[in-house]
Amino acid sequence: MKYDTFFKYCVVAAFFYSTNLAYTQSKEVRPPVAGDRHISVLPEDTVIPQEFYIERPTLENAGFEWYVSGDRNHNATVRVRFRKVGDKSWRDSIPLLRIQREKIWGHEQRDVYETPNMFAGSVFGLEPGTTYECEFTMVDPDGLIGVATRTETVTTRSVPKPYEHGKVYHVYPLGYEGPREEPAFTGINEAYHGYNGSGDWWLYSEPRVQAGDTILVHAGVYKGERFKYANPLGLDFHGTYVLTQDGTADRPITIKAAGDGEVVFDGEGNYRLFDIMAADHHYFEGLTIVNTEIAFYAGLKRVLGSSGLSAVNCKTENVGQVVMTHWAGSNDFYIADNTMIGMHDRDRVHGWARLPDPAPITSYNAVKVYGQGHVVCHNYIAYYHDAICIDTHGRPEGGPGEHCASIDFYNNDIFVMADNFIETDGGAHNLRVYNNRGINVWHSALSSQPVFGGPAYFIRNVVHAVGDSLKFSARPTGMIVYNNTFCSETRISQYSNGHFRNNLFLGNDQNQPTLSSMSYTSYTSFDHNGYRIKPNANPLFRWSQPRNKLQDFALAGRQSADEGAPQSFQSLEAFSAATGQEKNGVMLDYDALVRVEPPDANDRGRVFQLEEFDFRLKAGSAAIDAGTELPSLTDGYTGSAPDLGAYEYGKPLPHYGPRKQ
Repeated sequence: MKYDTFFKYCVVAAFFYSTNLAYTQSKEVRPPVAGDRHISVLPEDTVIPQEFYIERPTLENAGFEWYVSGDRNHNATVRVRFRKVGDKSWRDSIPLLRIQREKIWGHEQRDVYETPNMFAGSVFGLEPGTTYECEFTMVDPDGLIGVATRTETVTTRSVPKPYEHGKVYHVYPLGYEGPREEPAFTGINEAYHGYNGSGDWWLYSEPRVQAGDTILVHAGVYKGERFKYANPLGLDFHGTYVLTQDGTADRPITIKAAGDGEVVFDGEGNYRLFDIMAADHHYFEGLTIVNTEIAFYAGLKRVLGSSGLSAVNCKTENVGQVVMTHWAGSNDFYIADNTMIGMHDRDRVHGWARLPDPAPITSYNAVKVYGQGHVVCHNYIAYYHDAICIDTHGRPEGGPGEHCASIDFYNNDIFVMADNFIETDGGAHNLRVYNNRGINVWHSALSSQPVFGGPAYFIRNVVHAVGDSLKFSARPTGMIVYNNTFCSETRISQYSNGHFRNNLFLGNDQNQPTLSSMSYTSYTSFDHNGYRIKPNANPLFRWSQPRNKLQDFALAGRQSADEGAPQSFQSLEAFSAATGQEKNGVMLDYDALVRVEPPDANDRGRVFQLEEFDFRLKAGSAAIDAGTELPSLTDGYTGSAPDLGAYEYGKPLPHYGPRKQ
């Protein structure tokens, strides 16, 4: 009887060994899924690859999602490399982020979202309009059943531009009496809709413009009298240009300045100026927009929204919001090289909460988006509540591969905000915030409140004169924070699965820890970061993290360090010895930078000017060569290793704000 049992065990073991070998080596065999025979007896630590999704690529980056089952002990990894199609050599990229059923509580504890069992991540540094091969290799010490390697082809978006071969319509302002280029029209509505009309007669005819057409707007002020019936621009009462035609990615409908002088659209204080909720692929360039609550009204949650909106080289002033969409189906916006001036106080920095003089929301968000594939880059934004945001949307809409994802915010120059510089609040995967500069904000610089799984990347950003460098609250998960220069305290709490490398944490308040972190996951990690020496800080580090569990979502009652009870440390050495973090961290001060004055914690309302600072590393700084290599992100570093902070010593500085046209 014992022999029979042993023989049966050997047969079953041989079957599973051969099955595992076949699945691991073959790219043709379907991996097992729930419901297949024998799956219930597989080791729970073995990883089984499942569906793979390519998110909408942007101009410079591509995002990917690879779902799995198994791997209960969280030790599977995915290596990534890429190359242009036709090239022989591969480049390594940063690995995908392991995401494993972390919980996001939202603003109310009953509203719980659990992330899938998956990997997600981005390939950075691609060229627009180019096709790449991306190779993903999954590895698990406990075994893998299924296809271990995938090679996917992805083509980045090209930079949007007007179509050169469509019809051209010339628009002039009311009262213009000079020579006209034909076909000529008075105001946009007459050119776009085919009939200017008055009263409600502008709706009378069918639209004239088609995909690929261009409306050239000649110099002048375009301002109706919206409270006067029979407005000759067709802007009665609402004062809004309602645009409803669709272009295409290759043939957008273009509305741009003709180049013969400034083109000013004055909204007369109306609610929205351009309503493009039902208009895909519209391209706006070179316009000046003033005196309106919303310049481009592009989508409403669960109602309707546009895709393919481009706003390039425009100027806005006295505007409440420049671009706004809450619609989950809005994709592929390109908001670039604009100057956006809001209505907040120019002379003092004010927050919105718990203050004797809270800032009114005269200007809300300069840009707020939801969906996939958006690029917001090289803008100058000043005097708003928030500068650039993902919509704080609630649970992600759509299924795998369809969530709010693959969004890029980069090379923006941000000056004087009340709440935050950039918010990834409400996004799901592959949210990329990099190479931005932000000076003067009352509350927090960079926010994840929450992120639904991640990764949310914060890379090579520079922030100064802020309340906190990071706001990770509402239990976000999946933040990757690399090579930033944070000239403020970093107080982050109630988050999961965060990873911090090559950052400078230069606080300014001697009464606060340089780093305060409370994480719900044992796999949150800090290393190769630099921290400001603050002799009077008590403590210098405040830390909370469960040690022996993958997850711990209890909000209170932690009794020991193993459970994540808060700990305090007066030195980097004590912090590292007790927690296992920062084995390669360094201590330094503001003299590591060429010219940066610490903010005064007792004068937080002071407005610092950009010309006061030089955030480059000083020769001999302890931050030089103190970092770790991050494939594709730190390539081309000088010296023996990458540097800490946003600027590699001896390398050219990034260009912030609008580029020369």
